[in-house]
Amino acid sequence: MQNTFQYKPLNTGRWIVWSLFALLLLVAPLVFSSGLGLTVLSQMGIAIIACLSYNMLLGQGGMLSFGHAVYTGLGSYLAIHALNSISDGSLPIPVSTVPLVGGLAGMGFAILFGYVTTRKAGTTFAMITLGMSELVFAMSLMIPEFFGGEGGVSGNRVTGQAFAGITYGPAIQVYYLIAVYTFVAVVAMFAFTGTPLGRMLNAVRDNPERVEFVGYNTQRIRYTAFIIAGFFAGISGGLGALNFEIVTAEVVGAARSGAYLLFTFLGGATFFFGPIIGAILMVLAFVLFSEFTKAWLLYLGLIFLFMVMYAPGGVASLIMMNLRVASFGKLRTLWVSYLGLAVTGLVALTGAAAMVEMTYHLQLNAAQGSTLTFMGIPLDANGLDSWFGAGFVLLTGLGLFELVRRQFARDWGAIQEFIEKQTSQGESA
Repeated sequence: MQNTFQYKPLNTGRWIVWSLFALLLLVAPLVFSSGLGLTVLSQMGIAIIACLSYNMLLGQGGMLSFGHAVYTGLGSYLAIHALNSISDGSLPIPVSTVPLVGGLAGMGFAILFGYVTTRKAGTTFAMITLGMSELVFAMSLMIPEFFGGEGGVSGNRVTGQAFAGITYGPAIQVYYLIAVYTFVAVVAMFAFTGTPLGRMLNAVRDNPERVEFVGYNTQRIRYTAFIIAGFFAGISGGLGALNFEIVTAEVVGAARSGAYLLFTFLGGATFFFGPIIGAILMVLAFVLFSEFTKAWLLYLGLIFLFMVMYAPGGVASLIMMNLRVASFGKLRTLWVSYLGLAVTGLVALTGAAAMVEMTYHLQLNAAQGSTLTFMGIPLDANGLDSWFGAGFVLLTGLGLFELVRRQFARDWGAIQEFIEKQTSQGESA
């Protein structure tokens, strides 16, 4: 009789990665201990869950959704109402479980809306989700009794009996609650990728006809994954309600859904850790970068365009490609090219940014005069010298960047040929 029990070796590398992730969540507020630092870290944790839940649809299932904010937003609304019910004593649950209320709400609405949206795939699915998003956003302004109208719904997280001195008044306590939910949710979503359902979801993404041929119902697989993604999206929304203590109509708007799509793509939808990178970039863009310039959306659009053209796999794909090169000992030969690309690209970006800032200054701050300061350099938005100098810096940077890029392309091509040759020799040996 064959022994059905087999020894499965411990995956040391995976344990190290998850331990480091938990340690990072634990010590991050000790390093960034200011009020702004805790705010940014808390929003990063919320965004990580939201982007990973969205990538369950986009990256793993090939479902391009334009309405994912419906489930994070409705989860936020149900969570804030649950928080208010706790405050008035009608809901006897701990405040720490409010995000689970948001998760159940997100799952419930995913069951309701997903039954319709997942009946179709591809472009039709995307258009239906967009319609659902607009429908819910319109309802948020039409039903003030639930959505609170334009002012939204507010709450107070410092309510109920304190447990072990935890009242969720200090921002650090809220952060650690978010960190715990983030870690558990990330682990759960990663575990989902290895389940039979997760594997079948990948198969539906790659070849739905073949999946149907072997006897699986592709609509049921998409629907189930949609429900699971809605649950985690709702948890993200519930955490957001606790963190901000107010929920407004913008949480279900198309702009929020677009942000999830854009930054999940920028991070890298084809890799599990890509949306984590995208979520971090999203918070940095919305919280920090937007404070430096009024043209931040323009810069964001240009970055997205650049990534689509030159790195469609996102930041994660760039990391993985360079790790592959490093594994063959060739990364050190590219550092000069990388340095050249960074310097020349920065020169071109400086020239372009100076022109953009002068344009925005003329449009938005003309009453304050034509003079502005950019990177410590005084510029006159009405002066020909400033425009000529910015244009000269831009063109010089672009020219030098193109020369370095061509050399980098030759070096990269030679390294890829070397790797392919080494790989083929290893397979034939």
